[in-house]
Amino acid sequence: MKNSTETVYEFSATLLDGSTIGLDQFHGQVLLIVNTASKCGFTPQYAALELLYRTYKERGFAVLGFPCNQFGAQESGSEAEIGAFCEKNFGVSFPLFAKIDVNGPQAHPLYRYLKNAKRGILGSGNIKWNFTKFLVGRQGNVVGRYAPATKPEALSAAIESLLD
Repeated sequence: MKNSTETVYEFSATLLDGSTIGLDQFHGQVLLIVNTASKCGFTPQYAALELLYRTYKERGFAVLGFPCNQFGAQESGSEAEIGAFCEKNFGVSFPLFAKIDVNGPQAHPLYRYLKNAKRGILGSGNIKWNFTKFLVGRQGNVVGRYAPATKPEALSAAIESLLD
């Protein structure tokens, strides 16, 4: 019996609408998994994330947004409020999930896996702030971790290399 999960496809998560999906539905796609917030200095990155999604989705790319209220209470709204905010202000059409914890004892199992697969600066496992990004290859393995200050558009070359 396996004790460790080997790919992101072994997890499921709840969407903003309350339905639960298995990440295996993204099997074979390149993924950018991001913990998000609506009231953060990095919130305008939603627009760049949406542009990446629209640019590459036909080639097998998806952005998965995971709202989180663990950093400065910057995602205090309900799932309905989060969805309305993202659609109205940034035209977000990529999948957004229900609010989760990314650190601590209640951290979502996906984020436990992501943090273990790619540690942060100085080997830290914890997420430091909103809009930390994990790039996942077509086999479901984490290939990159990027700081909140890394602009989504700066990941274009890395995404394209995984799509080719």
